[in-house]
Amino acid sequence: MTDTSPTRFQSFEAATRPADGPPRLAALREEMEARGFDGFLVPRSDRFQGEYVAPRDERLAWLTGFTGSAGFCAALKDRAAVFVDGRYTLQVRDQTDADAFEPVAWPKTKLEDWLAEALPRGGTVAYDPWVHTMEEIARLEKALGPKQVSLRPTENLVDAIWDDQPDPPAAEARSWPEAHAGRSAAEKIALVSKPLAEAGEAAFVLTQPDSLAWLLNIRGGDIAHTPVMHGFAILHSDGGLDLFADEAKLDGIDLPAKVRVEPPEAFADALAALSGPVRLDPATTPEAIRAALAEAGVEVAKGDDPCKLPKAVKTPAELAATRGAHLRDGAAVARFLHWFDGAAPSGKLTEIDCVRALESFRAETGALKDVSFDTIAGAGPHGAIVHYRVTAETNAPVLPGQLFLIDSGAQYEDGTTDITRTLAVGPAGAEERAAFTRVLKGMVAISRLRFPKGLSGRDIDALARAPLWSAGQDFDHGTGHGVGVYLSVHEGPQRISRVSGVPLEPGMILSNEPGYYREGAFGIRIENLVAVNGAPAIPGADEGREFLSFETLTFAPIDRRLVDTALLDHGERAWIDGYHAEVAARIGPHLDGGAAEWLARATAPL
Repeated sequence: MTDTSPTRFQSFEAATRPADGPPRLAALREEMEARGFDGFLVPRSDRFQGEYVAPRDERLAWLTGFTGSAGFCAALKDRAAVFVDGRYTLQVRDQTDADAFEPVAWPKTKLEDWLAEALPRGGTVAYDPWVHTMEEIARLEKALGPKQVSLRPTENLVDAIWDDQPDPPAAEARSWPEAHAGRSAAEKIALVSKPLAEAGEAAFVLTQPDSLAWLLNIRGGDIAHTPVMHGFAILHSDGGLDLFADEAKLDGIDLPAKVRVEPPEAFADALAALSGPVRLDPATTPEAIRAALAEAGVEVAKGDDPCKLPKAVKTPAELAATRGAHLRDGAAVARFLHWFDGAAPSGKLTEIDCVRALESFRAETGALKDVSFDTIAGAGPHGAIVHYRVTAETNAPVLPGQLFLIDSGAQYEDGTTDITRTLAVGPAGAEERAAFTRVLKGMVAISRLRFPKGLSGRDIDALARAPLWSAGQDFDHGTGHGVGVYLSVHEGPQRISRVSGVPLEPGMILSNEPGYYREGAFGIRIENLVAVNGAPAIPGADEGREFLSFETLTFAPIDRRLVDTALLDHGERAWIDGYHAEVAARIGPHLDGGAAEWLARATAPL
């Protein structure tokens, strides 16, 4: 169950005040100097390369104060920089000491270019090979070699100076029902080992916890919000699987006969004993694993994680399960929206009040396992911080005349949800209503889309932005990310983004979340989850040409008070009215009393 303790909103920020950054950076520099290094790299990632990390692995936050879910630090003798993308431009300024850490816009400025400019020829940068992928290190070595800047693997220097570093996680794993999965673990292992045999590869080294959880139909608790178990595995082309994890975590779980559980300390010897070629996914495999195989003389083949695409393309059972989760979640969100409408005009609510209220409505379902990420609840200017996380120190009142952005999600055994609504607190200005409506037009454009099979997210991303572009506006994040089923709320490889070339396939679940952010004033985002389906046939369609469409999974009202109907065309207006009619039909039966009456008003035609 999600954490409701009074200290929750201090969380890790209590140990990562900006003022703590300079002395910790000084200690790191002493360690670098003692070992003869000119720099050390500190990524957000852990050895499993997931988005979320255990408290033990919050090295970037501990050192710099920056708690975003993506970014990295390069610490040199006389300079240190924190690299972040457009989602965290404001957050990094608030959370770090500007005299110690310079914020750098990434990927506009690449790490290799910054290092080449900041270091003298012959400089040496150290890194922990367990927390950097082989792809990252290969790119850096290629770029820095001509500059005569060398990379040096070493133990993690932050660990060496972090005296009260938390212990590794040790949560028990649990079985996930085959009725939700639609395939047994044995069937999945046979499915993903087949392409290894066809490619003539002896094995694949599996490093992603969500791939492991999907493959074995298990869920864990080693990190917050994403129900995975930490561990590595070697998948053999004959269908055998060696799982390297704490056996105590797996007590009572019935694994397939071909799964052999080994202690984590046996992993290194097992790698050295492999016969190649062994497939590694360069985008997710720690450089340390590649180096271990190379040292043992084992041939490496580069290729995708064979679990990635089957995990992304949901089975009919997974889709059925997640539809049920979304109806349950939609009713909880509707109860929150009704509560908010009644309480917010008083001006007495705070951001934390809203987070607690929404999570309490979800908890009342009796099915909530956890939130799927830390709820983003931004009043007024905080809404413009894309991944804002309220803390006891930043907690702001929700005041009349503001916009309030709340982006949240839940983990239920039958599905993972993610929904954003932007709400008016009293009358909204014309500028805010116009921007909201442009964002809504972009969300509707994706929702209504029919598109030829074979297109990827980059082919349709512009449709969500076009209404904003017409007004000289845009947003600095992707339009959508993949979502798992009681797994990661941010799942690959599917995305709706300028950088995604992965074809969209029936069964994939994605978010649809355009936005607009005015620094210091307000933020707007509207988000539903959608599933890729085959598009129904229509008269006059090209024979033999297959089209796809999106099925909306999320059902909760969109704030009609913020819609400028003059900016909508007939089709957009019809879609919004149809969506609201469906929300009323699907969610209404789960509400009663004042909430049911409120829903009827909130879903009335425009």
